[in-house]
Amino acid sequence: MIVTTGYVRMSNRQAPQWPFRWDLLLRYRFIETLAQWEGRLTTRHLCDTFGIGRQQASKDINNYMREVGPGNLQYDKFLKGYKPTPAFEPKVTQGLADEYLHLMARNNELMNVFESLSLNVANVEVLSLPVRDVKPEVLRPIMQAARQQKRLDVDYVSLNHPDREGRIVVPHTLVYSGLRWHVRAWCEKNCEYRDFVLSRFRGIPEIMDDSEHSVEADTEWNTQVIVRIAPDPRLQLEQREVVEVDYGMANGVLEVSTRARLVPYVLQLLHIEPNAMAEDPTAQQIVVENRSELAPWLFG
Repeated sequence: MIVTTGYVRMSNRQAPQWPFRWDLLLRYRFIETLAQWEGRLTTRHLCDTFGIGRQQASKDINNYMREVGPGNLQYDKFLKGYKPTPAFEPKVTQGLADEYLHLMARNNELMNVFESLSLNVANVEVLSLPVRDVKPEVLRPIMQAARQQKRLDVDYVSLNHPDREGRIVVPHTLVYSGLRWHVRAWCEKNCEYRDFVLSRFRGIPEIMDDSEHSVEADTEWNTQVIVRIAPDPRLQLEQREVVEVDYGMANGVLEVSTRARLVPYVLQLLHIEPNAMAEDPTAQQIVVENRSELAPWLFG
């Protein structure tokens, strides 16, 4: 497992005193997050995530609507679930895309929800990356298109094309690189699967018809590779032993299993420059042992 930290110091604000039990607060935050960012909430979502019965799930949703966020949700018989009203306003969350994205990234284990609760623990400082601007009306159609394998009409900007550029994509997976969120998608303009940064979408994506380009056809995504990390061989023996312990290496090597498409992001997280070695071996400390095997998937 790779653990990363960001570069922005979190404020030491006073923890809010919620008038709810811990378990209820978690479920209310889940209700609010899912409704805001997916546009649909059902009792099944709560049942599957928290292991509770349908009756308890229905009670939680009704209590949220009555006690926490009056006017935030309404039942839609066509969606067969609850959706946010035009007057929706977050009450127990900050209403940030990161709350939803990290929730999904941890496969509904609610790890980030626990972290986002202000526990006011002394002697602990947590760093976080700057929040990138992603709006619900942008993320909702991306998620819907990904789950239903639909074509998506989007406006996108990049450093090479800073002006809005319309294109048709077929998204299949959201990816967190440790630095930012992007979506893996088939691009009809370039006729290949590419990565699109979520904060670079403009306007509201429009869902279109079905597409034949599925996640199964994304070869780079479905190819599993091993990244072999080792101490820089120029280090002294004692220094290499320190690095081995730091990274939990076995027999002088750390093996990281990942998708071929994600190899560059793994190296970025480890602060490894694959194309050149630092002049000072103590600067980077680690190197890619099997670079030639990974060459087809490196940037550039």
